Amino acid sequence: MLTPEQITTIADELAEAEAQRSMIPLLTTRHPEMTIEDSYAVQNEWRRRAVASGRRMVGRKIGLTSKVMQVATGITEPDYGAIFDDMVFENGSVIEHGRFSNVRIEVELAFKLGKPLKGPGITVFDVLDATDYVVPALEILSSRIEMAGRTIVDTISDNAAMGAMVYGGNPVAPDAVDLRWVSALLYRNETIEESGVAAAVLNHPAMGVVWLANKLASHGDSLQAGELILAGSFTRPMWVEPGDTVTCDYRELGTLTCRFN
Repeated sequence: MLTPEQITTIADELAEAEAQRSMIPLLTTRHPEMTIEDSYAVQNEWRRRAVASGRRMVGRKIGLTSKVMQVATGITEPDYGAIFDDMVFENGSVIEHGRFSNVRIEVELAFKLGKPLKGPGITVFDVLDATDYVVPALEILSSRIEMAGRTIVDTISDNAAMGAMVYGGNPVAPDAVDLRWVSALLYRNETIEESGVAAAVLNHPAMGVVWLANKLASHGDSLQAGELILAGSFTRPMWVEPGDTVTCDYRELGTLTCRFN
């Protein structure tokens, strides 16, 4: 376990890395005794500072819920992070590439909650009942900790590598389509780079939200009405560079696009 002073120091390092668009060395190399609970303590300190500075939290992201993402990262346990209002972009946005580090794109579904969800004991039916609508989303990953050799502790401390998100397309009621079979084609500059089906997220994308609600309960936290939840990627992360245009075709659920300058 880390001391409160060590947690504050790590939060300071991550804040500086975010400001400088740089990376810090792996936490697990420098702090081999660091636990998952320590890493959430670092994330909570980062979140506390964001709120104190005037940023407004609008949702959560869930990471590492699909086999393709677990294979891509070598991490087999899901994690979560916070989403703030200045991280959310509308469909068709032009986004500053230099705002982020190690920029990658993931394909997801976002759940807009109409009711609160408080674990433990949340089921997939509770999530579907609490959801106002489901909408296509792209997550923009940004890593402020070295990439090679990262563990779950590094990723959680880094706010689960959350950089930003783009959402839009056609919102649907959770019972309007079979969410397991929502599919997507991810293009970079008119070339398909990745594709996937939403069932890759724990057999049903709503199961990502189930995991989150129950995990938050163990941390004395819960999901609130109005929050937007990124349920987890069902493709591998795709690297993007300045000048790239990203398009994701969700068929009946519409198309998302953004460009990085």
